[in-house]
Amino acid sequence: MHFSGEDLGRVRVATRPDPLWETTLSLHRLQRGDGGLPVRKWRGAVRSRLPKAAGPLLTLVPPSGYFPDFLTPSGEDLEEQLELVSGTKRRALRRDLAILARSRRPTPWARDLGDANPAALGALTRAVRSYHQAAIEPVWNDILACFDRQRVRQARILLADGVEGLLRGLSSAMRWEAPVLEVDYPVHHDLHLDGRGLLLIPSFFCWRTGVTLVENDRVPVLVYPIEEQLPEVVPHDHGSALSTLLGHTRAAVLETIEDGGRTCDVARRAGISMSSASQHATVLREAGLVLSVREGNTVRHHLTPLGSALLRKNL
Repeated sequence: MHFSGEDLGRVRVATRPDPLWETTLSLHRLQRGDGGLPVRKWRGAVRSRLPKAAGPLLTLVPPSGYFPDFLTPSGEDLEEQLELVSGTKRRALRRDLAILARSRRPTPWARDLGDANPAALGALTRAVRSYHQAAIEPVWNDILACFDRQRVRQARILLADGVEGLLRGLSSAMRWEAPVLEVDYPVHHDLHLDGRGLLLIPSFFCWRTGVTLVENDRVPVLVYPIEEQLPEVVPHDHGSALSTLLGHTRAAVLETIEDGGRTCDVARRAGISMSSASQHATVLREAGLVLSVREGNTVRHHLTPLGSALLRKNL
């Protein structure tokens, strides 16, 4: 992402989660089976109540890779966004569906959608609404709370270090080298902001790295994962065997290390200080639950087979 001075002055953070970005990205998590502990628990519940009416949506959102830009018009209200989706121009529908067809054979319904057939557009909005009601609404309060805490953290960074500090701290999968923000991405893509600024959208269901629109004809957005969600979204049960055995904070650290990470990553995800994360990792390592490997000036932590077995037994 290429910034000018004008773009830096127009960087802003969304005030609320984006319902359609959360919807589409959750479909990646549902189909791929990845994500942190809160997402794994969510996926287990959703699979048992996935409505049949959501079927058309699944034909547009594969387990990974491209999904049509028209599924994610900017907004903070689902019904307003669905109005924009149902009003998508035929040219945009055909353009996005042609890109999707490079990796996924279009169904007869998708071909009708590309012709802006009213019945096909109606089926799409019903599919989104049905899936959102079954999969997103039950955890929306958790998403809101997680999102609000992220905004508070980023406001502190902005006050202390300015916009460039905010861009530097978005994610370990992003690197700010003025005037360019590099994002780990499956394809090479240059996005020139051209004075339009950038809307940052923290996302509960985004995983590992950021994502943006393919076409460059709208307000530029960067959707990126909220990495610190674990202990805040899924509080530990005071009666759980794992928390009783290890203590609440150490149990949270063990769960966080399941996905691997440096000490600073563990600290962010668990919501504790670096020194505390290091101490807890040391205790877990001495107990044979964690393996710590030095990589240059950093230490990366992984679960041992014993640690994995203990964690899975108590999930």
